[in-house]
Amino acid sequence: MNKIILTTLNARFTHTSIALRYLYANMNELQVDTQILEFTINDSLQSVAEKLLIDNPSIIGIGVYIWNALEVSQLIHILKKVSPQTTIVLGGPEVTYEPFRINLDEADFIIQGEGDTAFYELCSDIFNNRPLNDRIIKMTLPKLKELKLPYMYYSDDDIQNRYIYVEASRGCPFECEFCLSSMDEKVRAFKLDELIEEFEILWKRGARNFKFIDRTFNLNMRTANRLLDFFLSKDEQYFAHFEVIPDHFPDSIKEKIKKFPHGALQLEIGIQTLNPEVAKNISRVMNHQKMQDNINFLENETEAHIHLDLIVGLPGESLDSFGKNLDELVRLSSCEIQIGILKKLSGTYIGRHDKDFGMVYSDTPPYDILKNSEISFNDIQIMKRFARFWDLIYNSGNFKESVKLIWEEESVYKNFYDFSLWIYTQTDSTWKISLQRLGELLFTYLKDIKELAPSDIAQKMLNDMMKIKGRAVPSYLKPYADGLQNDKKIGTSGFNKRQQ
Repeated sequence: MNKIILTTLNARFTHTSIALRYLYANMNELQVDTQILEFTINDSLQSVAEKLLIDNPSIIGIGVYIWNALEVSQLIHILKKVSPQTTIVLGGPEVTYEPFRINLDEADFIIQGEGDTAFYELCSDIFNNRPLNDRIIKMTLPKLKELKLPYMYYSDDDIQNRYIYVEASRGCPFECEFCLSSMDEKVRAFKLDELIEEFEILWKRGARNFKFIDRTFNLNMRTANRLLDFFLSKDEQYFAHFEVIPDHFPDSIKEKIKKFPHGALQLEIGIQTLNPEVAKNISRVMNHQKMQDNINFLENETEAHIHLDLIVGLPGESLDSFGKNLDELVRLSSCEIQIGILKKLSGTYIGRHDKDFGMVYSDTPPYDILKNSEISFNDIQIMKRFARFWDLIYNSGNFKESVKLIWEEESVYKNFYDFSLWIYTQTDSTWKISLQRLGELLFTYLKDIKELAPSDIAQKMLNDMMKIKGRAVPSYLKPYADGLQNDKKIGTSGFNKRQQ
């Protein structure tokens, strides 16, 4: 029996690979000999190799991404050492564009582009001993409406325990120079009726977590409305995630978004920068007034969870300019703001700024910027820690009101910058910091550095942290808790019972 394994190393256990399932769905007569095996980047690579080789497969196809490229390179080395006769085929975004900055020389074949059907064709050629002249196979875009859909190949265990990734379209009409999606020729759509039927089957099987990977969900109004209607027709709890463009929310979309209950809808909005000159540098066109109006609408008239993105290190953007972006977004919305560090992905056009703006990047994944003419290497390191502490303190939701005491009526960026410098002196790390420790550090900073009244700090922190039932009052707040036990704002926490 010819044995084919489709595999990848996901970033987390809760993630699934929709790409592997597309390949599997389109394996035709070879599907019976094909198996999907998924792992994570935290798994022992020798154990992964053992499981992949246990049945002596003829071909192993591996999905390569920015988060697993280093590990895949090491995995290939192990596989070839143990089983040199096994054919290794690579695909995915990390190998679609050159130059390759990770050594992938030991792979037998590399499929560049959307390989939904190309992997089957390659396997068929191998098994039928057809001549194969090229190690690197460059694919044209497949016709989406002719592809077999992958959704029936999510297992029951996937549905119960992991995110289900879905898509209604591929491609992006915008040309943001840092993004691989800007390389796509056009936006292409799947058959909408067939897609809705597949989602209904997933729903009946128990799927309740749907993460759409479309780059521009709200570009096509007919599709967007149909998909929103699909979820609005459900009367059970669910979670649907969409990436949206911030300046395009017609009334039909707004009216539907307002109907979603709390916790059901998450919208990821790529702002990246609010500086018009910087946006022009990276070919990012946006109507800023419409963007602000739409964020204001989402914040005040819907229950949607909003996730805004900002990038540090864009060509021509200083830290002062970035700080103004952050200040403005916090003013506009209380939602999550994800701070990312600019990356130079192979195939993108961002490299055209290297000389003019002194852009220097790491050649190791995730290929993040090390310095430029506006921001030093030390500044970049500080901002990486800033972003991590921002995630832990601001985005976590554990300190929703008390975090505002860091800046009060002043600049969010400048004050949180000072806080991030201070907290790093206390931890010498940005990882493996417990919630207890984080809270204690925040309390100490507000009390000793900001010189705020301990009782005022404690009340806000108790209101924040004790909203989750079953939490015990942290030790550093216990001296202030007795006088607040009858406060209605923390009456749902259950901490009174623990104190009795």
